[in-house]
Amino acid sequence: MEIRKLMVIVEETRREAGREIAPATRKAAAIAVIKNPFAGRYEEDLTALMNIGEELGGILGNKAREALGITPEQCESYGKAAIVGLKGELEHAAAILHPKLGKPFRDALGRGLALIPSVKKRGPAGSWIDVPLNHKDAAFIRSHFDGFTVAVPDAPLDDEILVALVVTDSGRPLPRIGGLTKEQAEYKDGLR
Repeated sequence: MEIRKLMVIVEETRREAGREIAPATRKAAAIAVIKNPFAGRYEEDLTALMNIGEELGGILGNKAREALGITPEQCESYGKAAIVGLKGELEHAAAILHPKLGKPFRDALGRGLALIPSVKKRGPAGSWIDVPLNHKDAAFIRSHFDGFTVAVPDAPLDDEILVALVVTDSGRPLPRIGGLTKEQAEYKDGLR
């Protein structure tokens, strides 16, 4: 894996709708910009990208959690995303995000029973991507249905892939749409 750039972004929401949020809700995105070894050509075997995904799951998962200064058990939500440069394919992003990235990402967060929401797209340098989020252990906790928008001004270049993993220490600020709460969840099946 050839990494050109690593970046971490932390968002802390202290006020919402004129109200103080205490404690503040926090999200962290850890981003890697890597060389796409298959840019500009078709490759049947994408194992190399799957292995890169496995490595990035641990690296970026830990960087995002550490940026929030929390233990793995204190992580509440997660999500993943990738932008493939213009000489790449969406399948390149899928190879990184899906077969092997999940286990090391979950290990960095102490668990992760729920499906890791994801999104991928192709785009030029500076493209934005909205990383979807949900609770890491019970996907039906509505207060944690959220997202985090990330971009890197000079990435991805045409022969690169931008990979972003996001973690939170809480749900949305001021949640009030009802449904299962994190206190009510059973944390058995990844859903409830």
